[in-house]
Amino acid sequence: MTSSGEQVAPGWVAIVGGGPGDPGLITRRGWQLLGEADVVVTDHLAPLELLDELELSFGRTPKVVDAAKFPGGRSMPQEVINSHLVDEARAGSNVVRLKGGDPFVFGRGLEEVWACAAAGIRVEVVPGVTSAISLPALAGVSVTHKDVAQAFTVVSGHVPPGHPESRVDWGALARSGATLVVLMGVRSMPAIAAALLAAQLPAETPTVTVIDGASDAVEVIRCRLDELAAEASRFRPPAVTVIGAVAGL
Repeated sequence: MTSSGEQVAPGWVAIVGGGPGDPGLITRRGWQLLGEADVVVTDHLAPLELLDELELSFGRTPKVVDAAKFPGGRSMPQEVINSHLVDEARAGSNVVRLKGGDPFVFGRGLEEVWACAAAGIRVEVVPGVTSAISLPALAGVSVTHKDVAQAFTVVSGHVPPGHPESRVDWGALARSGATLVVLMGVRSMPAIAAALLAAQLPAETPTVTVIDGASDAVEVIRCRLDELAAEASRFRPPAVTVIGAVAGL
């Protein structure tokens, strides 16, 4: 994909979803492109263990650039990341932008695609296994069930309810009857719980939070909705919270 009329650069960029953290859960295409990369631009939640395997598997060691996109922590500004992808490809490098989860689920992958296409860079998107579904699944939680949940909604908790920049209708979510999956919600969880309770989601609604779900340090915390604000003090990123009847199965 490039913008029409642009001269195509000698290198290419691949926006690769690395999955929920377990290096075994990257797609075959994502792994193949890592083996062809001259440069890998990583995020904190990407499966970084894969980088140690590239020399043995492909006989090459790419340059690694740490963009360190981590909630509440240091990070390279998105505009700088975009420019770096373009500059490396223009210089003739094959670049993999390795992200956690899926690059188009709260990953700003589309912005990177646009930046590359506008600059005449060949760009490919490789979907990843999103943590919104996979981490609950690894903990034995299905986000749907034929008897209790025929839909689910994935929400970013980065902007809390009531914030001027919030675009989420928490009242509508509470009334929907769908499973609610919250990503990036560790800091906002008390406010999220309060908003759902205020919208009459029953206090006894079960919840489950999966912390470090694709690692050996996984922790699973279950509680009722009216206990969620207090339990949130035990949460740490990365975490996924599932709210709804499926969390009690």
